[in-house]
This record gives sequence, structure tokens and C-alpha cells, in this order.
Amino acid sequence: MTAKKVVVLDYGSGNLRSAQRAVQRTGAEVEVTSDPAAAANADGLVVPGVGAFEACMVGLRGIGGEEIIAKRVSAGRPVLGVCVGMQILFARGVEFGVESTGCGQWPGAVTRLDAPVIPHMGWNVVDAPAGSTLFRGLDADTRFYFVHSYAAQQWQGRPEALVTWATHHVPFIAAVEDGPLSATQFHPEKSGDAGAALLANWVEGL
Repeated sequence: MTAKKVVVLDYGSGNLRSAQRAVQRTGAEVEVTSDPAAAANADGLVVPGVGAFEACMVGLRGIGGEEIIAKRVSAGRPVLGVCVGMQILFARGVEFGVESTGCGQWPGAVTRLDAPVIPHMGWNVVDAPAGSTLFRGLDADTRFYFVHSYAAQQWQGRPEALVTWATHHVPFIAAVEDGPLSATQFHPEKSGDAGAALLANWVEGL
């Protein structure tokens, strides 16, 4: 069987090499690049992200990343956003009182978690819906590794999308599976065996 080809999108943000290594462990061929043609033609595209929403969007626009994501999604080709790479898929991000425009693949805003301890950092369980592909075979008490102060806290997208929730004082969206577009607020590449299983599930579906 031919190995799936995955591109980790390099737009100046994210744990590129750790994401690359984590996906490579699934048996996929993984390239880290900002080349639009490679990103368009890969079987799967991973959009990582760390830091501030606006800074990630500036980097993404600098390589035409919004268009790359939009074209893949409209063509039904899989995309996986991770951490801030998930957040920028929403229409807006609000940080430090400043509102930034995201990719707009999903309506709604990413806002600060109203919790006594911020950032939400460490291991947490998630509540995945029935029929989830990403969480297939994983127990309900499986923990994933989170590092974030902001999150999408309402789902306003397609009702048929599979939305996974977690709680850090308040509920927030931990993952979304919406046709070809999937995303996780946690870091699969830092989540040990659980993250490896999730990535394997995603690659298997490419």
C-alpha cells in the first residue's frame, strides 16, 4: 500500500518538526513546506499554530494559506488544524480586546476562557460524540495535552458536524470533524499514545 502524503504547512508558526515526526509515525510521508502546490496536492494538510491568533493569521496570509485551506476544503480534500491552527479556522479571534479576522471556514469567535487559572495547561479528558473518526477506538477517560488561554466556546457551524467538547472551568470546543475539515484544540503531537492513535485515525481516513 502506498504511503499517504501529508504536508505540514510552514507559515512561520507552530511546532513544525514535532508535528512532522508525530505524523510520520503513522507511516505517512510528511513534508514541511510553504509551497502552495505541494500543500494543494498532498493527501492531507496539517495546519499547526502556536502563539497569538493575529500573528498566525499574518503568517498564513503571507503564504496564501487562507486560499490553500479554502481550495482544499471546497474540493473535499482533508485538512487538520492543531491548537491555534484550529482557532484561525473560525471567523474571528478576540485577544486582549483586539478583534482579528480568521479564515472563516466556521462562523463564530475564539475568545478568552473565563477560568481562574489561565492558561489551561496539561492533560484533560474530552467528550467525543458517537461516530467520531478521530477518536475511534479511544476510551472516554483518554487524556490529551492542552496549552491555551483562548478557545471557541460555541458551535455555530453545520449541525451535522461532529463537535468534541472539554471543560476548563467552562465548556469549550476541543475538536471538530466537519467533512474534510478537522481540528483539535489540544496538541496530538504532545499527547503520547492517545495523540498517536488520533493521528493514525486521521491518516487512515485520507
